[in-house]
Amino acid sequence: MSDINSNIPEGELTSKWTKYKSSVPLVNPSNKRTIEVIIVGSGLAGASAAATLAEMGYKVKCFCFQDSPRRAHSIAAQGGINAAKNYQNDGDSVYRLFYDTIKGGDYRAREANVHRLAEVSANIIDQCVAQGVPLAREYGGLLDNRSFGGTQVQRTFYAAGQTGQQLLLGAYSALERQIGMGKVEMYTRHEMLEVVKIDGKARGIIARNLITGEIERHFGHAVVLGTGGYGNVFYLSTNAMGSNVTAAWKAHKQGAYFANPCYTQIHPTCIPVSGDHQSKLTLMSESLRNDGRIWVPKKKDDNRKASEIPEDERDYYLERRYPAFGNLVPRDVASRAAKERCDAGYGVGASKLAVYLDFKANTERYGKIEASKAGNHNPDKETCMRLGTAVIKEKYGNLFDMYAQITGENPYETPMRIYPAVHYTMGGLWVDYNLMTSVPGLYCTGEANFSDHGANRLGASALMQGLADGYFVLPYTIGAYLSKEISVKAIPTDHPAFVEAEERAVGILNTLINIKGTKSVDHFHKRLGHIMWEKCGMARNEKGLNEAIQEIRALRAEFWSDVRVPGTADELNTELEKAGRVADFIELGELMCIDALNRNESCGGHFREEYQTEEGEALRDDENYAYVAAWEFKEGVNFELHKEELKFENIKVAQRSYK
Repeated sequence: MSDINSNIPEGELTSKWTKYKSSVPLVNPSNKRTIEVIIVGSGLAGASAAATLAEMGYKVKCFCFQDSPRRAHSIAAQGGINAAKNYQNDGDSVYRLFYDTIKGGDYRAREANVHRLAEVSANIIDQCVAQGVPLAREYGGLLDNRSFGGTQVQRTFYAAGQTGQQLLLGAYSALERQIGMGKVEMYTRHEMLEVVKIDGKARGIIARNLITGEIERHFGHAVVLGTGGYGNVFYLSTNAMGSNVTAAWKAHKQGAYFANPCYTQIHPTCIPVSGDHQSKLTLMSESLRNDGRIWVPKKKDDNRKASEIPEDERDYYLERRYPAFGNLVPRDVASRAAKERCDAGYGVGASKLAVYLDFKANTERYGKIEASKAGNHNPDKETCMRLGTAVIKEKYGNLFDMYAQITGENPYETPMRIYPAVHYTMGGLWVDYNLMTSVPGLYCTGEANFSDHGANRLGASALMQGLADGYFVLPYTIGAYLSKEISVKAIPTDHPAFVEAEERAVGILNTLINIKGTKSVDHFHKRLGHIMWEKCGMARNEKGLNEAIQEIRALRAEFWSDVRVPGTADELNTELEKAGRVADFIELGELMCIDALNRNESCGGHFREEYQTEEGEALRDDENYAYVAAWEFKEGVNFELHKEELKFENIKVAQRSYK
């Protein structure tokens, strides 16, 4: 089946990475000082890679479109980061993290990459503690853990509800140290518009200074993309509004395969849409499912307040359907279950597109524990709720405050209302075991690649992958490539390949400016998002996907004839930035629908309505679709499918069950 080489090392799964590190070609320190590496993106994956490669001695240039690396969307991650340290002595291990990740991804991930991720996970925690990241600790001073979906152990390390922010500050500090030493050149407010290829290898980028509009050429012996996911193709998502696919898409158009684009993660615990005025959605951390119980009324169209619905009239549907995992089933399972209840008429709130996340039971439980610790072994309910609220506030206070500020409701007194929303994209640029794309010298890390999560990412694994790639994987694998490039001198940026790439980028900018149509960029983005959510969102079917492809093609033609971008290209122009990004989203949206239409099965976040069990669960077709779909861009927005066969030699493939 495979017609592409994933370059997985030979040998036993448990020893592949160890043997690889012991035998990989190296670059000696004096040669590292002559080798230039470009890092695009400064989130957890990009910042950790830039800091580590600079620490190793390479000359690094790091680019981000924000005004500071601290603004990267990694800062928005809330709940935690996974690692197989077994601090809770509850049976965790490297193998169990590996197994949970493969199973959670519905058996659509590459075994070798996932096992490596599980192996290095413990190192990440040690690295972050050494950097001073204030991870939560127990009373005795040991690092604390909590549970996340898809597991039956506590392996998630956290810093209240701001884990991403604290981890990013750790990586940022490491990066700033290298900047201060002159080993990293930092280019903020720069956007990559093209990859430059010379003799088939990635040799640099074209970037636009977003403040002045100036177009710049930058050489690198290798280029690394750590630019995040493409969830904003749906317009409304939990992603930062600036998050985009442009860097990855430009690389795709230069020959980098795009893998599994239809694998989109819908997060079950988001604040519901409140109206057409919204430009993004807000995530409530999955960590809340540790102590919050999810329910809907047993009666259809029940308009009573949550406090007025007695316990025996509540349907704790996740606990009912999945008793072994309860409220901690994986995100795709929880999201579809919420949609099913709302579609059946049991939704709550004004829109009826929401379910309750209720903390009352565990608040009272924590209160009893606190009262008992104080010697009160028979506390009244008021005391339990008062003491328990203090515990909940300590664990989740910033998340509760955020919910209150957005909704105007007090979640300590009334259950939160939540509904699924687009959150993470498991698809991305195809990479081999070395994290290299199908373009030699072009690497991709973190959410921007497809490699570790299969068809569904387990919660708290995004931060783990981003830091694993940047701190512990790429520094080894990129050296194997660069060891053969030490004789290559820096290529002048007046080389014809740089000139051609710049002309390509400038041509697109000028075209967008000169269309002078009648409709705004946001007009087209919203229409694209509506198509994608309705026909390639939480559920898809053949009819809808065929319609979506035709609608997106028509939208693309209309965009390029009627979009209005005010201003000029040689100045600060945020509408021009958005226009370029939306143009790329439109092309990506078509590929996502093509990929979803081609995959005649349901798996993880890809739910084809024609392929489901009698109980409404995803129905895989392992005989025909146990492969990575790697798409090659062809002239005229056409795509050719390549397949990487997925072989499972260490895990028995089975129908997922969380019951």
